[in-house]
Amino acid sequence: MYKVVIGLEVHCEVETKSKNFSGAPNEFSMIPNIHVTPVDLGLPGILPVVNAEACRKALKTAMALHCEQPDEIIFDRKNYFYPDLPKGYQITQVTKPMGRNGYLDIKLKDYEKRIYIHQLHLEEDTASLDHYSNYSLIDYNRSGIPLMEIVTEPCISSAEEAVTFLEDLRDVFLFCEVSEARSNKGQMRCDVNISLMEEGSDVLGTKVEMKNINAFNSVAAAIEYEIKRQSAILDKGEKVNKKQDALMKMVKLILCEKK
Repeated sequence: MYKVVIGLEVHCEVETKSKNFSGAPNEFSMIPNIHVTPVDLGLPGILPVVNAEACRKALKTAMALHCEQPDEIIFDRKNYFYPDLPKGYQITQVTKPMGRNGYLDIKLKDYEKRIYIHQLHLEEDTASLDHYSNYSLIDYNRSGIPLMEIVTEPCISSAEEAVTFLEDLRDVFLFCEVSEARSNKGQMRCDVNISLMEEGSDVLGTKVEMKNINAFNSVAAAIEYEIKRQSAILDKGEKVNKKQDALMKMVKLILCEKK
């Protein structure tokens, strides 16, 4: 028997009139690249200015989630390359986020559980990629939209707990009037980190991350699939190889696209 250990990274777009560091409209549009400024594209000479309303709503959410409040707010620069990140870096929070050490109590059918929140920070969203048969296009409308990220501790034990937490967290967003949190518009997305450990052991297993899952039922399906997959590997006496698994998923994706 194995104990399931799950941590979530929940991303929620904040409802504001403009983007997080530019004056471009923060509006959903099916027409690509109409809500874009030089700041969103990372052009030379840009001067990002933080959105005060986004900060207020992030702090409000952190308070609703019982987080410790910071004495000051600091934004950091996270450098990494990705096709939908035009600047080559992301403005985010690492050293002093909007809140730390919070929690959200959830109620399931037979029991209640406290889900601990490691931190809540505010950052900017990336652009979006539209994939076609043999090429991809980038839509920069989403680039720079204020984005809250809520990172839980690895204290979730099942798909049911994960989905219940997400549903209750969405209710917090709606009650605080910080976001519509509509998954069909990409306003609420989730990264799932999952590992299995031997029952009674205090040694965590190898963590596997599944990124950018929109629908809650997809989160449940992904968790159930990964539990079965990792259990089968461990039953054989083998080890879960995070790098190898990621490579195999990439190869399968490439092969499927070529068919």
